[in-house]
Amino acid sequence: MLSASATSTYPVTQQSTLISRVPANCKPFIRPRFILPIDRRFGAAQAATSPLISTATASKSLYLGLDFGTSGARAAVIDDDGRLVQDVKMGYGDNAAADWAGAWKRGLFELIGALDPAVRTSITSVAFDGTSATALLVDRRDGTPLAPPKLYNEAQAKGVVAAAQAIAPPAHTATAATSTLCKLLTWWDCTGDGGKWRRVASERGLAMPGPSSGATVTATALPPPLLLHQADWLAALLHGEYGSGVTDWNNALKLGYDPELESYPSWLMEQPFAPLLPARVVAPGAPVATLERRVAEETGLPLDCLVCGGTTDSIAAFVAAGVTEAGQAVTSLGSTLAVKLLSTTRVDDAAYGVYSHRLGDVWLVGGASNSGGAVLRRFFTDQQLRELTPRVDSDRPTGLNYYPLPSPGERFPVADPDLQPRMAPRPDDDAVFFQGLLEGISQIEAAAYSRLAAMGASPLKEVVTAGGGAVNPKWTAIRRRLLGVPVRAAEQGEACYGAALLARQGARQANRQTALTASAQ
Repeated sequence: MLSASATSTYPVTQQSTLISRVPANCKPFIRPRFILPIDRRFGAAQAATSPLISTATASKSLYLGLDFGTSGARAAVIDDDGRLVQDVKMGYGDNAAADWAGAWKRGLFELIGALDPAVRTSITSVAFDGTSATALLVDRRDGTPLAPPKLYNEAQAKGVVAAAQAIAPPAHTATAATSTLCKLLTWWDCTGDGGKWRRVASERGLAMPGPSSGATVTATALPPPLLLHQADWLAALLHGEYGSGVTDWNNALKLGYDPELESYPSWLMEQPFAPLLPARVVAPGAPVATLERRVAEETGLPLDCLVCGGTTDSIAAFVAAGVTEAGQAVTSLGSTLAVKLLSTTRVDDAAYGVYSHRLGDVWLVGGASNSGGAVLRRFFTDQQLRELTPRVDSDRPTGLNYYPLPSPGERFPVADPDLQPRMAPRPDDDAVFFQGLLEGISQIEAAAYSRLAAMGASPLKEVVTAGGGAVNPKWTAIRRRLLGVPVRAAEQGEACYGAALLARQGARQANRQTALTASAQ
């Protein structure tokens, strides 16, 4: 275990290396699963029984990754070799929308409580991922939310977007309607229901800055509120250090943080709401602080368990896939089609929803189409898809040239809110129609990577596939033909596994720092 006090904070540099790939021969050797149905209510979680977890395994250092997605949360525990020791998942409950923050908090401690006790006592470090641009406004003294969280997909009003565009550089990621910056501006300017938090803050004795009409947060004995992302807040529930706030490069990107300069830009720091921003922005996986003593006693986690910098859910899934070289990419074939390419060049274009996250010394360039598996399910059940797949002739294109969309409008690789779906004519043979849809989605994927290359990203060399579409061999063959590069399924695709890799990285970084400090004395 790490020899740090329960309240220590690690003064680390921001630079980190890309997560190392899990060796191919390191398959999960112990994988007891404790699965709560998505619709199961809170309070029903019980400790997982894990008879396969040996005393020798449990006594080694283990690393916990926690993923908080759109409909539920999941935990993964890995060992030093990246082998999965235990994973647990659960839903947020039927009434989660009435109190998202409360549901996340309950889920966090129930997930930890569901881990095998022998596993829990061997956890050296933990890291979180959360949905991108999900934000909370909290009391910085104890983390109490001052208003309901604003979720990842909550688009803010056009006036708020215009206000963000007025202060940020052209086509900046932070000016998107769903960005964290726009959500902060909604709270700050009291637009819509954004002003209710001020009454709560006043009742709690917080500093009450005015809206952006010119008032600023001035020096006062009262602390101002604090903006945190979902992953930031959950991590703080464990280490207890709210104060000036801690976030990470990836979560802070849509707030306006510049991961290349490793600082907030001047255009953001000049704003009157700047004191509400989390002051400390660390690399994903960087050591942050050890557990609060109360939390260690309540959870059974070691007192010196280290909480590390987190990331977003999509980045954690990318990390889990084991991509390490520029030109390698991950395509997520879920309800929608999302592509992420590891690049030595940073590429940003808000018009296409393209932006770059920093991973170590390289960039993760991404974009998302509205096409994807949701279109397939409009026409076929899962059983029909399984029955039709063997009839697909991946070597003989249909020539149907579809552009499958669930509804009008496309984000990437074409930016056209009025683009109409193209899925006609429909052949009499369902297998041919199904193949035409697969080809259409694959053509969009190929065009997406071509668009990234045209924007200056590193050339595509290999595509790793995550999501439900990864298991369809005929679709893989079609994509391989259209992409012109090797295509394979990801060995690991769960975001919680990627978060666990970040936790392992943080523990190793802290141990190196401890060793360097000891050798210098």
